Amino acid sequence: MNYIISVAVIIIVALFFILKKPKKAVAKPFPSHWHQLLLDNVLFYRNLTPERQTEFQKRIMQFLSEVYIEGVQFEVTDLDKILVACSAVIPVFGFTEWHYYNLSGVLLYPDYFNEDLDFADTAKSRNIGGLVGTGRFENQMILSRKALYHGFFNTTDKGNTGIHEFVHLIDKMDGLVDGVPEKLLGHQYAIPWLDLIHKKMEAINDDKSDIREYGGTNQAEFFAVASEYFFERPDLLKRKHPELYKMMEMCFNTNKQ
Repeated sequence: MNYIISVAVIIIVALFFILKKPKKAVAKPFPSHWHQLLLDNVLFYRNLTPERQTEFQKRIMQFLSEVYIEGVQFEVTDLDKILVACSAVIPVFGFTEWHYYNLSGVLLYPDYFNEDLDFADTAKSRNIGGLVGTGRFENQMILSRKALYHGFFNTTDKGNTGIHEFVHLIDKMDGLVDGVPEKLLGHQYAIPWLDLIHKKMEAINDDKSDIREYGGTNQAEFFAVASEYFFERPDLLKRKHPELYKMMEMCFNTNKQ
């Protein structure tokens, strides 16, 4: 039975990605009632000035005009769309303009899933909160709705699955998901960045760091995990990891916000 469910899910995902056509990027007006949803659920937005909030709203609508979002076995809500869009906009809000040319759609699962894309309660090893598609799923992203919500509702755990996956997409824009975002970092900073990454990863793996353990897996995961920390708990990162904070600030161009 589980095998049948898994195959069915994979078929649904494949058909979704094959049949869905990119829509013309014409941004709709920002729904006025979304402002309160943002204030209630997104700390990053709440901390912006009114002028920057208006700009953030525009960036959300631009993203939603370029990327489609659909749910599996549930109807996507306004808050679903908002949180996916915020995950995309927050890491690149320091730049005047940004387009995710390597993304056309986001598929939301109701819960965590496994490597077979199975999210049923009876499925084993359901511990994946998000992934960036490759192969036949190229230019796609799959996110767990539960993980997405947890990332924004828990503002103290230094984690955010949505931001994590979009940082992987940013990293991938130079052709490689290797933890060295060449689209963001100047060439002269590549070696200092790598030196810093390796030092911080060593500390994680020696259990001498408050950066999440998963960041010690490889360079790409370190970059994504450190980015979560940077956007979720910037003051804490600045205090505990000042060198890393400065590098991330330069990388994401946030010192001008």
